[in-house]
Amino acid sequence: MPSSRDLPGVNELLTHAVEALGGAERQGQVEMAEAVGRALRTGEHLAVQAGTGTGKSLAYLVPAIRHAIAKDTTVVVSTATIALQRQLVDRDLPRLAKALKKPLGHEPSFAILKGRRNYLCLHRLDSGAPEEPEDPGLFDPFAVSRLGKEVGRLREWGSDTETGDRDELVPGVSEQAWRQVSVSARECLGVSRCPIGTDCFAEQARAQAGRADVVVTNHALLAIDALQGYQVLPEHDLVIVDEAHELVDRVTSVATGELTASAVAIAVRRCGKLIDADIADRLQESSEGLAMIIEDLPPGRMDTLPKALGGAVTAVRDAAHACISALGSDRKEDVDEATARRLARSQLEEVHDTAARLLEAFDEDAAHQRDVVWLSADRYGMSNRPPSLHVAPLSVAGLLRERVFGTTTTVLTSATLTLGGAFDTLARQWGLPPAQARAEKAEGTATDKAPPADDEELKWTGLDVGSPFDHRHNGILYVAKHLPAPGRDGLQPSTLAEIAELIDAAGGRTLGLFSSMRAAKQAAEELRDKVGHPILCQGEDSTSLLVGQFAEDARTCLFGTLSLWQGVDVPGPSLQLVIVDRIPFPRPDDPVSSARQRAVEARGGNGFLTVAATHAALLLAQGTGRLHRSVADKGVVAVLDSRLATARYAGFLKASLPPFWPTTDPEVTRAALRRLDAAAPA
Repeated sequence: MPSSRDLPGVNELLTHAVEALGGAERQGQVEMAEAVGRALRTGEHLAVQAGTGTGKSLAYLVPAIRHAIAKDTTVVVSTATIALQRQLVDRDLPRLAKALKKPLGHEPSFAILKGRRNYLCLHRLDSGAPEEPEDPGLFDPFAVSRLGKEVGRLREWGSDTETGDRDELVPGVSEQAWRQVSVSARECLGVSRCPIGTDCFAEQARAQAGRADVVVTNHALLAIDALQGYQVLPEHDLVIVDEAHELVDRVTSVATGELTASAVAIAVRRCGKLIDADIADRLQESSEGLAMIIEDLPPGRMDTLPKALGGAVTAVRDAAHACISALGSDRKEDVDEATARRLARSQLEEVHDTAARLLEAFDEDAAHQRDVVWLSADRYGMSNRPPSLHVAPLSVAGLLRERVFGTTTTVLTSATLTLGGAFDTLARQWGLPPAQARAEKAEGTATDKAPPADDEELKWTGLDVGSPFDHRHNGILYVAKHLPAPGRDGLQPSTLAEIAELIDAAGGRTLGLFSSMRAAKQAAEELRDKVGHPILCQGEDSTSLLVGQFAEDARTCLFGTLSLWQGVDVPGPSLQLVIVDRIPFPRPDDPVSSARQRAVEARGGNGFLTVAATHAALLLAQGTGRLHRSVADKGVVAVLDSRLATARYAGFLKASLPPFWPTTDPEVTRAALRRLDAAAPA
């Protein structure tokens, strides 16, 4: 392999790549590539805000590939969405590898790696090991029949697929069907013991990743690699976290445990024939006791552990431990028995560990609370889900600081990282010392509120390379200051009337982003007879099909909720108006957000601004970012929540948004939309 000195510099490689791919040099892209190269030389972490259209993928891939080849190592690129994974693996990396082959003297290699559960397990498919139904609805004969048909499809697909990657199965299947033919890392026999181990799709993906210069993965697997006691990702010395604004939520999700009576019952069925019946019966009794207790508890966050629930969870923990002990250590046995034992142990350990963690969350001897606990329950039979106990980390900053930033040079990038105009808000959530604290340390004026001394080694730089879009001249931020503040009883008549007037002025061309599905459906139902343009609503078909229809017909409107705030990329005249019904604060009863807010307040901080306003700023920035997807795009973002003009925190929220031209005048806004409609292609 050539050394770093033998290879062209980052700027030269970037210029070559841009020319080979038929692009144009962008200043922000050059700045970002140089910064990534500098981070690799110094070992300092880097956070880069790069607006849509900057070409950030190329800006981090070029220096990363150069580094991988010069050092004969692997770099990891982590994304939050399947869409970006596909863009990198199917489009960006193949084209870039060919473009850089000549100047590097080597064609860069790349691979995609996901968690083991995402790959078809040939042994599971061959042995037909049954998965006990967790959903009571599966006792419905129609549901059982549907499940059987889906598993039949998977068997046919299993003989044709080359990767076993679930995302390549179109159309997809239900989670219940997929679990029939996949295993978690805990359930896997291991390549040496599995009779089909040499053909294992997951092992093939890992082997390919180990040989690649660039490995594309997701935030969930990055979190698993950090959380587990064994290595999941190949050896690497650089992690690039794209869509970094979602990192904390994805890591929190992976680190969240769930305990249900049905999960305990599954553990009983899995170990029943492998251990003494009396020991298994104890676990079955604990399952029944847990079901009785949580059925009568109100849903929501738990600040104290009810005595009866504590007894039930303790019984589950102790009974699961007894079953694990009775299983004993792994033995030399036939494959079928080894498989059954492995599946039983996996389920028992998950039940035991989650129960233990739930109890530890209320340990009075703990120096400080590290987890938040809550009960979710479907009291109205809408989802047919049994009551569930959940336990999630109050913060993932320590985990990221120790297991990611403490071990590997990390580059974090997104179009949305400077909330309130600074990187510090997200830096705190990632476990990086805020810029102010670093400045105080450098000047020798640090106060007792500064991060502890062990943050000394975590040096990082924040860089905003701007956007190629002229937001101020091509976009208007309209805040409907005259409307009443949003209430809890759905959209008010004045708000619906405002939406109708805006859509009429725009001639359709509207993406409606609502804070709840109930609000989106209400708006769609009540406005379809009042506006002269088609209105699609999320949930009426697959989101991808709805977005496709919306993009094809410029007069069509699309209403929806969370996934549309971040998942719509429709450049051109089909989208010239983005409507936001209200500031997207987290629900007051959200257990994790409310617990985090309270923890900040207990330390003397502003919990609302640190947690709720930060959450809202992030979503607002992502939602308003739907307007400009190309340099030629023009339009209006209309926020129908008057608090964005009147509340004390409005300045923080607006500082998180692109620099649109602001107005609170409805007639000025409608006139601008009418002009855009008249100028748009027929």
